[in-house]
Amino acid sequence: MTSFIGRERELAEVKRLLGAGRLVTLTGIGGVGKTRLALSVATEARRAFPDGVWLVDLVASETPKSPVRMVAETLGLRNVEDPAGLARHLAGKRMLLVLDNCEHLIDECAALVGDLLCLTTDVRILATSRQLLRANGEHVLEVPSLPVPETDEASADTALRYAAVRLFGERASAVVPEFAVCDANAAAVTGLCHRLDGLPLAIEFAALRMRMLSVEQIVDRLDQLFLLLRSDSPVASPRQKTLHGLIDWSYDLCSAEERTLWARLSVFSGACDLETAERICDDGILTDAVLEAVAGLVEKSILGREADGSRTRYRLLTALRRYGQDRLVESGEEQAVRRRHREWYRDLAEQAGAEWFGPHQVEWVDRMAGEEAEWAAVLESCLNEPGEERTGLEMAAALWSHPLSFASLGDGHRLLQRALAADPAPSAARARALWADAWLCLRRGDLPAAAPLLEECRELAERLDDQAQLAGVVQLTGLAAVLKEDFPRACALLTRALAYYRAAGDHGRSWTTLLHLATAAVFMGDARATALCRECEEMCEAAGARWSRREAQLISGLDLWRRGDARAATGVIRQALRPPRVPSERLGLAHCVEALSWIAADQDRPEYAAELLGAADALWRSAGAALPGLGPVARAHADCEIGLRRALGQDAFAEAHARGGRLTPEQAIARARDEEPTASETADEARTGVAGALTRREREIAELVARGFSNKDIASALVIAPRTAEGHVGRILYKMGFTSRTQVAAVWAAEYGIG
Repeated sequence: MTSFIGRERELAEVKRLLGAGRLVTLTGIGGVGKTRLALSVATEARRAFPDGVWLVDLVASETPKSPVRMVAETLGLRNVEDPAGLARHLAGKRMLLVLDNCEHLIDECAALVGDLLCLTTDVRILATSRQLLRANGEHVLEVPSLPVPETDEASADTALRYAAVRLFGERASAVVPEFAVCDANAAAVTGLCHRLDGLPLAIEFAALRMRMLSVEQIVDRLDQLFLLLRSDSPVASPRQKTLHGLIDWSYDLCSAEERTLWARLSVFSGACDLETAERICDDGILTDAVLEAVAGLVEKSILGREADGSRTRYRLLTALRRYGQDRLVESGEEQAVRRRHREWYRDLAEQAGAEWFGPHQVEWVDRMAGEEAEWAAVLESCLNEPGEERTGLEMAAALWSHPLSFASLGDGHRLLQRALAADPAPSAARARALWADAWLCLRRGDLPAAAPLLEECRELAERLDDQAQLAGVVQLTGLAAVLKEDFPRACALLTRALAYYRAAGDHGRSWTTLLHLATAAVFMGDARATALCRECEEMCEAAGARWSRREAQLISGLDLWRRGDARAATGVIRQALRPPRVPSERLGLAHCVEALSWIAADQDRPEYAAELLGAADALWRSAGAALPGLGPVARAHADCEIGLRRALGQDAFAEAHARGGRLTPEQAIARARDEEPTASETADEARTGVAGALTRREREIAELVARGFSNKDIASALVIAPRTAEGHVGRILYKMGFTSRTQVAAVWAAEYGIG
């Protein structure tokens, strides 16, 4: 009755699996579109089955019946009561049975399917179920939600590349004919689809509300999710008339332990790993039972499973999380579970603070980035829950007392300000938070904001006799002196702080202090600069702190340039270039691109230098840094710009600078690594034909598809989430008008010799 949107990849994959085996099960949460996908596959596959394609809806009967009887009745067979009798009628027939909604009769369906596959030779079965049948020879395809933009997208053209947005647009226009996704509403539509996790049924319910509400009003009312998302259709089954009823169906399939775990996992805003689930959810459930309950919820398509490096993480879709939260409130456990949740993340923040400069540094960066939503949600919870303000202050101080913080410098500053305001009482936690806030302010060049924070931190540390924080004040006062270009005073203060940290065995603070000291030495032309830079790198090597080595390489590169070896300096700084994993990394990337622009200008490459300067300016802005407050960097930047304007002329400089400013961080890295376009980049720009509509990133992914990479392989190769890779592949198929990855491979083989 309505159009089928998206699912090009899934359609092709189901057909491939049906060709490879005789049983394919489509799994996924209710409302994700398993039945629509199965019907679309069946429609396209009819010609391959001369004895027909038969749909058996296992929940359509008003009276309970066995799957055998329902299949027999669908086929028009009488007096068939057992699988053997059914198999005799199907012997020699080449047909496809579509068994829809197997989950409530899972054991009976599994037995029937097993018997039919053993007793016939040419019958194929396509099943839909919220959990696996576990039958021999079963091929499984987990049907995901529709791809959605990762952020609210303001461009209608870009937004409509995503199937979830197209679905909403088409269903909404059926309700309100004059409605269309346009630039004016694209951000609201993509935000709505994102908050609904791309779940097709939820999107269709939301579109029905366009009769009385605007998109923006629907988004504003999503807190009333289950009241809002319902249908009055007289032909819909009772369980499909409301989102709540649909989820009730899944809840009824769960064991008592699975229901309890579902409710407790609803405290997570994002994903969690097994260890975290065990620590927070095992009260009253044995640890082994948590593992089994997680497995059961994954198998029943309640918990989504996603790979995250060496860890597996689990996630509830928004609707399932809201449902679980209601069950958690009913259980009377909500406060206890939320308290364990807050305490776990506070302890995790403390652990990150203790271990950030060490062999697990990269893992901590990944964890910070992967759990950004969780850190932010826990902090919000602490700041809004009476009596939990101190926990929030402790967590905020721990999170931003080192350079691995998940949020941007500006966001970190604002959160610390809120935490400090929520708990104004004198405490060691407050002293640490004041220091961390001052540190963020100095890193972004905001000296006026840092000064009162440092002064209050000093007064409080003296009052508490907190020697560590007093040393921290000396360290940051030294950093402020570096930014003011008062290098002699900076060196004296930083040397004092370094001596304290070394005596205390604080390797992380020792390294950051040494880095600031080396920076001062490089900019003032001190003879000790080279030795200090080498010591910075050696500390990273000895500690296994690979992430920090970039900053050490940057300072070493600047030292080489100051000593006249521009070629070596360029090589060292280029080694430090890498895509930012967390927002705070954009600051380090800005420093690297900035430094390379100075060196390029010094090597008489003005146009290239102007491009890099424009890219650096964009990165400074995205990092929330105030360049004028960064002292020696700002002065070198100004000197470089003056020289480039003189060399190129005002118009040519402005054009090159603007060109660099339009680069994404990834493009800025590529440009900074090599002043000339690479052969592959030139080939990319020359590509036309069927691939001409693809973006450069999409062409890169299409090439990996042509080489046989799975979505998981693509995600690993490009360091992106599997769901992001899946969304890219879906858009590639849509833009190219294809239905399978094989077609992409054929084009790349024919046009570019890849495959």
